Amino acid sequence: VQLLESGGGLVQAGDSLKLSCAASGRSFSGYDMGWFRQAPGKEREFVAAIRFTGTTYLADSVKDRFTISRDIAKKVLFLQMNSLKPEDTAVYFCAAGILRTAAVQPQEAYVFWGQGTQVTVSS
Repeated sequence: VQLLESGGGLVQAGDSLKLSCAASGRSFSGYDMGWFRQAPGKEREFVAAIRFTGTTYLADSVKDRFTISRDIAKKVLFLQMNSLKPEDTAVYFCAAGILRTAAVQPQEAYVFWGQGTQVTVSS
């Protein structure tokens, strides 16, 4: 599976952005998919995930503002980000894997990763 993120950019606080992650290769619907982000000088952290069943998960820091979704037919994963804050500034990565555990947060559970897309939120 190859993953390619797009949709990042420079926005102001309070704005919205929608990230996309286009997948190519093997079946898309059979994978668990996730979004992670890495801010300058910080560890990469979990943002959101969607199981192959369609169940979604969001980090507490984005729960009321972000939405994860997918278009199985087009093999695209989305992250709708509303009410963006300066602390959302980071490189956002999408990831895919077949998770063997109940937890969706561990990065090591994901096998395939995109190159990332930069999101910068100015105050």
